[in-house]
Amino acid sequence: MFKRLCALLALSLFLVLPVKAEQKVQVGDYAIHYVSFGSTFIPPSIAKTYGINRSRYVGLVNVVVLDTSKGGEGEAVAASISGNAQNLLGSQKSLKFKEIREGTAIYYIAEVDHRNEETFTFTLDISNGTDLDTNLQFKQKFYVD
Repeated sequence: MFKRLCALLALSLFLVLPVKAEQKVQVGDYAIHYVSFGSTFIPPSIAKTYGINRSRYVGLVNVVVLDTSKGGEGEAVAASISGNAQNLLGSQKSLKFKEIREGTAIYYIAEVDHRNEETFTFTLDISNGTDLDTNLQFKQKFYVD
């Protein structure tokens, strides 16, 4: 079922979001992929299965950490992710990431409430407890659809 979610997300993002560079950072042997989007892009059945709040006013942040030390695309690894979202007025919202495992895939999803055309700067702390301890920062503007 989660593979369907991934396929639907990829298709939705490809069709809806503007074309831009891949949202990935390489930190040593780890590739950290991240994306944020409106929660209504997730089908209701998938949102219900994983306890995701599906609303026009809720955005999602999705983070995946891959160990690329063995070559190829890498293997998903468990991580500890925390962070916050700050809007242009300086208001901060704490992010609570939920781990979702499907087969060998591990995803971390956090929800952020937003208004139309609200821009957030996301600041994330990512660690795997051994050799990965990094910060990630990116911006995203959300729209009410």
